[in-house]
Amino acid sequence: MPVPTAAWLSRATRSALIVPVPETERLVTAHRRTLGTPVSSTVPAHVTVLYPFVHPARIGAATLGELAAALAAVPAFDCVFAQVRWFDDEVVWLEPKPDEHFRSLTRAVCERFPAHLPYQGEHPDTVPHLTVVDSRSGDPAGKRRIATDIAAHLPVHARIDRVRLVAGEDEYGPWRTITEFALPDPPG
Repeated sequence: MPVPTAAWLSRATRSALIVPVPETERLVTAHRRTLGTPVSSTVPAHVTVLYPFVHPARIGAATLGELAAALAAVPAFDCVFAQVRWFDDEVVWLEPKPDEHFRSLTRAVCERFPAHLPYQGEHPDTVPHLTVVDSRSGDPAGKRRIATDIAAHLPVHARIDRVRLVAGEDEYGPWRTITEFALPDPPG
């Protein structure tokens, strides 16, 4: 597995592991636009596996090898995003069902990298979720409109077959892909 050497990586200060969900991209992007959220994000609609992860300057062949081994324990899977949920009045998100596979990905990575807890340990029982809009975007009324509208477009069925390692200069981006890991086919 090649070690990234791009100039932008030398400026990166954070990394994360995400599961891109292209089946939700158009729906999420359209609703982010209604609140004036910049859609030039370099991170697709996704479910976070682990943030923050290893500092980008310390990501090398050994880290990538350990990640590949950890992620190989979780086969590709299908899920459905059928419900809009909220964290307080700030974050509108889509709930994946089942969510156990996402939890398994996080557990597998944390077992190999115990110094890197999800959200620095602030949320011991991290809830797998796909953020539509967060506290940086819009007002509560706009978010309620989006939640109602997006619910009318659900369910969205998705095939989860890869995990992406991304890095950026700060929490909000821009972020770029370092590498992608394909999840193995399910047995049988």
